[in-house]
Amino acid sequence: MAGKKRTEIQLQAIINSQSQWDDMLQNKGLTVIDVYQAWCGPCKAMQPLFRKLKNELNEDEILHFVVAEADSIVTLQSFRDKCEPLFLFSLNGKIVAKVQGANAPLVNRKVISLINEERKILDGEMVRPQYNEIPLSDTLEEDSEGLNYDSIGEKYNIAVIKPDAVNSRKGLQIKTKIANAGYDIEAEEKKIFTEEEVKTFFGQMAEEPDFEEFLSLMTTGLSYMLVISMGTEDQDSFGEISSQTMMEAKESSDSQNESESQPTSRMIKKKRDSLQEYLERQRISQFCEVEDTPSNVTKFLDTFFPNFKAMQNIKLQRTLALLRPDLLQYRKDDVLSIIKKEGFKILMQRQLVLSEEEAKTLCKEYESEDYYEKLIPYMTSGPSLALVLLRENGLEYWKQLLGPKSLDTVSEYVLESLCAQFATEELPINQLYGSNSIETAEEEIEHFFPLTSTLAVIKPHVSREQREEILKIIKDSGFDLTMMKELILSKEDTDKIYFTITGKDFYKDVVAIFAEGPSWIMVLTKWNAVSDWRQIMGPVNPEEAKLLSPDSLRAKYGINILRNAVHGSSNDLDATMSIDKIFETDSPEIA
Repeated sequence: MAGKKRTEIQLQAIINSQSQWDDMLQNKGLTVIDVYQAWCGPCKAMQPLFRKLKNELNEDEILHFVVAEADSIVTLQSFRDKCEPLFLFSLNGKIVAKVQGANAPLVNRKVISLINEERKILDGEMVRPQYNEIPLSDTLEEDSEGLNYDSIGEKYNIAVIKPDAVNSRKGLQIKTKIANAGYDIEAEEKKIFTEEEVKTFFGQMAEEPDFEEFLSLMTTGLSYMLVISMGTEDQDSFGEISSQTMMEAKESSDSQNESESQPTSRMIKKKRDSLQEYLERQRISQFCEVEDTPSNVTKFLDTFFPNFKAMQNIKLQRTLALLRPDLLQYRKDDVLSIIKKEGFKILMQRQLVLSEEEAKTLCKEYESEDYYEKLIPYMTSGPSLALVLLRENGLEYWKQLLGPKSLDTVSEYVLESLCAQFATEELPINQLYGSNSIETAEEEIEHFFPLTSTLAVIKPHVSREQREEILKIIKDSGFDLTMMKELILSKEDTDKIYFTITGKDFYKDVVAIFAEGPSWIMVLTKWNAVSDWRQIMGPVNPEEAKLLSPDSLRAKYGINILRNAVHGSSNDLDATMSIDKIFETDSPEIA
């Protein structure tokens, strides 16, 4: 017992007076402070995490852990007589962050982030940021970022669509029902929960008899985590628009009857009803876990949606842009340079020769002009460049940059417009195009960049840390992870993926590799999904990949031809067949 006590004292210094608090603020680097009340003591549940961070980060000079008794420290008087754990983060004597509750994932993330920054500062790799000092007021009224629980936690619910619903293709139907009932889906994250995360965020279920079964379910498949607005009728959402969500919503809407697809005033009123009650009335509550306790909602937001508050005031918009044939041929780089300078992100781009029908649709505003008959042959005479642009207020901003539709209406005021800058003698039209509304933009993007899916597999030999790295690369490459599950593939399962080579002599070795441990089976969705995924994977042989494509996944994580880290479908047909076989379901559709 004495040895254990000494270990804990070494891990966390004890602060129980104002003078010791003032001395503690002289610490260099980061100090993590467990603020406690004398009657309940420090938070023992967090000590294993602190010990792990201390050992793994190995930064005795710039990482410190202390426990501070609020009852005997004047600075902490506003935290006295509180029962929920509180953690403060002091960086070189300034309190820069705080976390309410034993939120291990959030504390872990904050410590690692702040220590990594401190390392870069000490190594001269970055300038020290100007951190805002957190006021030491009653934290029960605030969360770790200074948000009010009442205004945040009561305004939103968290709905988690479980892996069994996602992998049986019910996720879209559930999201559509929620949206059609008048609730706003403000943000979405897709992930596989770890055991620690399930125990942390669903701990209230731990005493239930089927918790172990629930734990297994939540850690072996992909969940959809939704932030749902409960208290406003504002339909504008924030953040980057998911093209997959837009396409799914349109398809689902087409399959609903008119009364369901167009919310009525009665449906809008349901926004203020309990989301849990609504899901129960719709008989889909068994597919979802709903969190509506304000402090727990804030915990989800802090951990999985750290930029939620900042993004609420940002209105990112996608728009279709098009460079007409002459402009593409002669001044493409100039245009792309302006697009980048103006803060747009190019999400997708492709060269294509427009059909006559497509040309007429994009040139509809010129129908009454004398040169219209010449315009359509010009638009179909060679390749154009179609772009999907993203920016805050992107659609309106792009329209302003474009200027008037033709040179005839260019005035001195719009001489800097793209219309004026890139005018040609051939036709007096604006040589660039932009969508005229959000609805039109989504329709045009869907037309020119139709979404496809591919089956992707991360093989058993890849470690969990490497798998997380691969998932980040997938997300950064613009893929939407729409379905996912973890399982040890039987021969029957492997046949469903490699059905084109089951007769090859080496196929038994392929089956043996997948029997070694769990694989991650994924459905990745984006425009040109099959080709893009194969490019990211790299050559089949990892040694060849290291020479020809050193940044590819197989070059980074592959061992040999059989253990080459990842697999992907060869073409769209194979992808569709494999997905249908692996994610087949006999479950009935949601009514």
